[in-house]
Amino acid sequence: MGEQPYNGPRERTLREMAAPDFTYESLCIQYPEDVPFVLKTGLIHLLPKFHGHAGEDPHKHLKEFHIVCSAMKPPDVQEDHIYLKAFPHSLEGVAKDWLYYLAPRSITSWDDLKRMFLEKFFPASRTTTIRKDISGIRQLGGESLYEYWERFKKLCASCPHHQIFEQYLLQYFYAGLNNMERSMIDAASGGALGDMTPAEARHLIEKMASNSQQFSTRNDNAIVIRGVHDVATDADKNLESKLDALVNLVTQLAANQKSASIARVCSLCSSIDHHTNVCPSLQ
Repeated sequence: MGEQPYNGPRERTLREMAAPDFTYESLCIQYPEDVPFVLKTGLIHLLPKFHGHAGEDPHKHLKEFHIVCSAMKPPDVQEDHIYLKAFPHSLEGVAKDWLYYLAPRSITSWDDLKRMFLEKFFPASRTTTIRKDISGIRQLGGESLYEYWERFKKLCASCPHHQIFEQYLLQYFYAGLNNMERSMIDAASGGALGDMTPAEARHLIEKMASNSQQFSTRNDNAIVIRGVHDVATDADKNLESKLDALVNLVTQLAANQKSASIARVCSLCSSIDHHTNVCPSLQ
């Protein structure tokens, strides 16, 4: 018998093509093969969680993540390797979905993962917004120097790559102070904060803010921010009070003068040179 001719591979049926594929794609992270280690359950439970919500700070999450991993790192494993292995366990919700949808084997190092994470959850538009917030910061009514300084530092820390020089940061903070706090800082600096170096100015502000926390109450330096109409209303009230007092004074003076004039007119001869009881006609 002759051999049957080869007609190529058998064509798959529609049912076979619609069947689920049990070969899963590789993860986006390509782990180093020469560093076999298993994460401890205790480390996974201690990891901070990042969900990808609008109000979350990805830089703060990375700092907390570094602290936990550094404390739980095995002695024979590099930090970057444990970061790469543990980071997916610190993500939840939208953030974890983002990681799963990345291209397979697209991340080969911790620097790659960290860069892509920040690009996703800290876009350039957010950097621009924080820069504007830093340059336009103002001390709130009722806010102590310590509270204002802490809020300013937290704002700067939320965007480490703001690229604003130290002297400009201090100028923005100084310009946002209320008049009373600015005068106190000028007095403490020996005349003007601008005459000090950036390091000296920051040290002075830190010291005064610390004193504000220790010895001041929240309302010591309260500044009431009032609108134009409020100021105008108070000014009108003060002016009305002064006018009322002036009118009363003039009225009283006029009444006294009239009474004196009436008392000096003689009822017998109508003379204003003498009183009635000393009128010459009675003599």
